[in-house]
Amino acid sequence: MMSRAQVALLQLSLLGMALTGVVFAWMKYFMKSDDPFAVVNHPWQPHMMTAHVLLGPVAVFAIGWVFGNHILPAYRGGAPNRLSGVWSMLFIVPMTISGYLMQVTVADAARKAFAISHWVSVGLFVVAYVAHLAGPSPRSRGEGV
Repeated sequence: MMSRAQVALLQLSLLGMALTGVVFAWMKYFMKSDDPFAVVNHPWQPHMMTAHVLLGPVAVFAIGWVFGNHILPAYRGGAPNRLSGVWSMLFIVPMTISGYLMQVTVADAARKAFAISHWVSVGLFVVAYVAHLAGPSPRSRGEGV
């Protein structure tokens, strides 16, 4: 069973990652600056990226913190009626690794490949995680996890 602190840190860090990631992506890919010499499309674009990158270790810590008393026991116990949790778990590693490698890769082709990998794994993680949150809780089914 997860503590309130674990739930709060996990939910807030993942929400922060999602919001800063979406806002950054919107600014980078969908906004255009009037200045032809601008390196960013919006003045807040670098700040969104910084917030997203700095929240990454917090989210990874939160996931690791709940791994031992929520993710692993549910997985070993067959994760009854929670296939969404298993699916979201599968995308944690590619989502995390692609996000970090995108920051340190200097070759354009590799960075673009990591960016695509990151977007795909993040999208699949978000869909599975939202389905996991929207599903019936173990308490509502009379179980304890």
